[in-house]
Amino acid sequence: MINSKKYIILILLGSILILIFSVLWTDKHYMIFSILIIFLSLVPFFLKFERKELKAENTVLIAILASAAVLGRVPFAAIPSVQATSFVIIMTALSFGEEAGFMVGALGAFVSNMFMGQGPWTIWQMFCWGMMGVSAGILRNTKFMKNIIGQSIFGFIWGFLFGWIMNIWYVLYFGADSFSFQVFLVSCITSFKVDLNHAVSNVVFILMFSKSWKKIFDRVKIKYDL
Repeated sequence: MINSKKYIILILLGSILILIFSVLWTDKHYMIFSILIIFLSLVPFFLKFERKELKAENTVLIAILASAAVLGRVPFAAIPSVQATSFVIIMTALSFGEEAGFMVGALGAFVSNMFMGQGPWTIWQMFCWGMMGVSAGILRNTKFMKNIIGQSIFGFIWGFLFGWIMNIWYVLYFGADSFSFQVFLVSCITSFKVDLNHAVSNVVFILMFSKSWKKIFDRVKIKYDL
């Protein structure tokens, strides 16, 4: 199995490079960059397949969880930033690690945008949700993330982090020549209510469903030796 630290470094460096190129080419080739992030997320699968460590159950599980992430977003489209996608990604990472968290995050963003609308923002959403999964996976064995309060705080913080990272794209895309901390700060203030919706919805879903989802995932891990 690929070393987790090496995988984290790989996806961080790879994703940042892709984001840089996406800014340089603005709205051109965004689908290519999105697909590159998907390939980056699938590196562990390729390595496991090469070493004959990949089980069919792993592939099916990721596909199901990515579908759940999509279904957690599309029905809530009418309410800005209220969705269950982040909850699905966080729970996936807590149970199956940062690799699965990044894959479900990146794939969930890409596939859901087939319904919500693709664009240069897709790459950044894939990065945000992917990093949400990676960070949850890294912290999953800590005392903080083993209780529902810690998970709720994590989800609340990421509700705002997601928005702030997307604000970087917004400022770069619509005013790259005038980028400054002041402009970024104004965009964060403007998006506060939307980011708060995301943060609060994360907390609500975690408080309501995290225990039941954790039990289901634990059974799946034991049954299929994942």
